[in-house]
Amino acid sequence: MFDVILHEPEIPPNTGNIIRLTANSGARLHLVEPLGFDLSDRQLRRAGLDYHDLAHLTVHRDWSACRTHFAGRRMFALSTRGGVRYDRIAYASGDVLLFGPETRGLPTAILEALPPSQRLCIPMRPGNRSINLSNAVALVVYEGWRQNDFRESAENRKADCAKPP
Repeated sequence: MFDVILHEPEIPPNTGNIIRLTANSGARLHLVEPLGFDLSDRQLRRAGLDYHDLAHLTVHRDWSACRTHFAGRRMFALSTRGGVRYDRIAYASGDVLLFGPETRGLPTAILEALPPSQRLCIPMRPGNRSINLSNAVALVVYEGWRQNDFRESAENRKADCAKPP
């Protein structure tokens, strides 16, 4: 499956929603400090509901430590400044998806450290600023998972919808 990195996330409910998303998709979530909230935040817990125990969550003390953790892995940064549409990539299990903080996006230095082919964007209507962080993560994770036929990495089984009653 994929690894999702939130670089210095600021809004607890967004991170809570992403915890729930990663728990349900099998993606692993990584948070890069400093965080704009405490992990015990009530809003974070409420948005993540009871999925905190099902999610694989790692906190990295800073970007340098996180980057070292993923050395040698293919990483895609999502940004309004990206030049490649997120749905034009052939995703593979093990890819790393990097998202910036809600109010300012990824720092230019981090974005420019990746090749232009790994700087992705989500199409929007002209003049709009950005898509909500948890929605952006959902779009990209599920596109990658769909491309991989919704396989689970650990058991290499296909995830299916619940059967109707």
